[in-house]
Order: sequence, then C-alpha cells, then structure tokens
Amino acid sequence: MDAVVAYYQNWGIGFKGTQPIVIPEDRKHFQELTEGGTVIVGRRTLADFPNGKPLKNRKTIVMTHQNIEIEGAVVAHSAEEVIEMVKDQPKVFVIGGASVYDALLPFCEKVYITKIYARPECDVFFKNLDENFEWSFESESELMTSSAGLNYRYYVYEKYYINNMIKKIK
Repeated sequence: MDAVVAYYQNWGIGFKGTQPIVIPEDRKHFQELTEGGTVIVGRRTLADFPNGKPLKNRKTIVMTHQNIEIEGAVVAHSAEEVIEMVKDQPKVFVIGGASVYDALLPFCEKVYITKIYARPECDVFFKNLDENFEWSFESESELMTSSAGLNYRYYVYEKYYINNMIKKIK
C-alpha cells in the first residue's frame, strides 16, 4: 500500500474541507498513478470529489466511523478492516484526508508527493516526512511550472527499513 498526497510548503493539505490550490497537471498525474487501482479515502475527502462520488476506474474504500452506505464504494470502519480488504490487491493508494493518512501511513511502503510551492491558509497538515526517521527521501522530479504559473515538484519517499533491506541484498 502506498500514499499519494499534494501538500504546500508548510506541509498543509487542506482548508475547510478542500484543497486551497489545485494544479490541473497534478490531477492528471494523480489519475495516471491511481487509475485501475484501489483508493482509500475518508468520507469528508470523498465529499470534496466531483459530485461527491467515487472516482472512475478505481475501486474505492471509504474509511469512516459512520454506519453509512456509499454508492460505488465499500465502507470500512478501521485501519484493520482496510488492511484486510486490500491484502491481496497489487495497487492500493491512501489518498486522504488527514485522519486516514494518520491511520494508514504506518502500513504504507511509499509516499508519492506533489509539493506545491505556495503557502495558502491550511487547517489540515500531512506529517513532515523529513522529520520522521521511518521515512527516507528517494527521488524528486525537476521543478515544473503549472499552467496557472505555480511551481511544483514530485517527490517519492520510502519506508526506511525497506531501503536498507534492498541495499543489503545488493
């Protein structure tokens, strides 16, 4: 299982239930990365999707404490339940919000990040992986400029123990 997140320079990811700044090129990148896989999302984040519906061409698991049904999605009530649901699936992505990231990041092997070089007001934040010994920085893209004139870059972080095991094997 991996995570996908777009954050701003202060590790902010949202404000009042939505992304303050959206880069169309990043949305396309997100679609290409997750299409055909399973995405795990919180109920409030799902509400921010187009028409509040699950994304096309992906199996959607909504993690929530509420006893609800969501058309086009499967509902899970805990990290353990999610892990059981996805254990045999090859392409699984945690896509937010903050409480879902917090619950499932310990089970992720990689985090695909889009860093947007802006500082909009945020009330929800992603964990600073640079300050977390469990994660190691693996790669970054060149600096890009969106059609709206915003700079951004893609990063990949991996669980530290996975990197060390691979290096020892080589």
